Amino acid sequence: MWKHTLNPSYRFNAISHYRSLCKKSTSRSSIANRLLFKYRASSTRTISSSNNNNNTINNDVNNDKHKINLKKNSKNNLPSKVNVIVAGGGIIGTSVAYHLAKLGVEDVLLLERDKLTSGTTWHAAGLINTFGSLSGTSTSMRMYTKELYSKILPKETGMETGFKPIGFIELACDAHRLEYYRRIASFNRFCGVNVIELTPQDVQTKFPLLDTTNVLAGFYVEDDGRVNPHDVTMALAKGARDRGVMIREGV
Repeated sequence: MWKHTLNPSYRFNAISHYRSLCKKSTSRSSIANRLLFKYRASSTRTISSSNNNNNTINNDVNNDKHKINLKKNSKNNLPSKVNVIVAGGGIIGTSVAYHLAKLGVEDVLLLERDKLTSGTTWHAAGLINTFGSLSGTSTSMRMYTKELYSKILPKETGMETGFKPIGFIELACDAHRLEYYRRIASFNRFCGVNVIELTPQDVQTKFPLLDTTNVLAGFYVEDDGRVNPHDVTMALAKGARDRGVMIREGV
């Protein structure tokens, strides 16, 4: 059970403040952090997880008295009040909006100062790998992300994310790294990731351009791969819109 209470601070014009931050900073994460610091709504939000792993959200965030007051803007068709403002229309912002809506939060507004994916998302590598963590939480999130991009979003939205299961190999080139990756592989297998340890010869067979002189072993996940970050963002945005999220660009 997770519970977080935000106490009232003071009211402010969210749109004007967002625009002023855009002029001062090119970092969307910085903008989002400062928006969260400036806005402290009076609400209690509780998220609980049941035995079948279905998340439910019980809160009063959808109550009108806790909504953020916005200055009306006919050019961008902004609503007068919202519950949540997400700053930035990249893959993280659209994912936050999508998952908030999926949890049942109403009146979510995503603001993008230019176009969706116009920040750092469009040139991200888009690598999807489940191997590499000794954290159960991180491994579960990696596995969920791969399922979301490869199956859930295409089924829900009809939009492809560009997912290609081309495989992933992590190389161990010294004894310490080999021991470390074997521990990770054991734990990842326990979590449900199908990790296969490869000999240097196996590695070269799968990637002939590689010089395996110093390679002791490779750790291979056959169905890991990559996505197109732009396509993922657009699919998340559609999934968010389909659940009632308002997305405004050029604000």
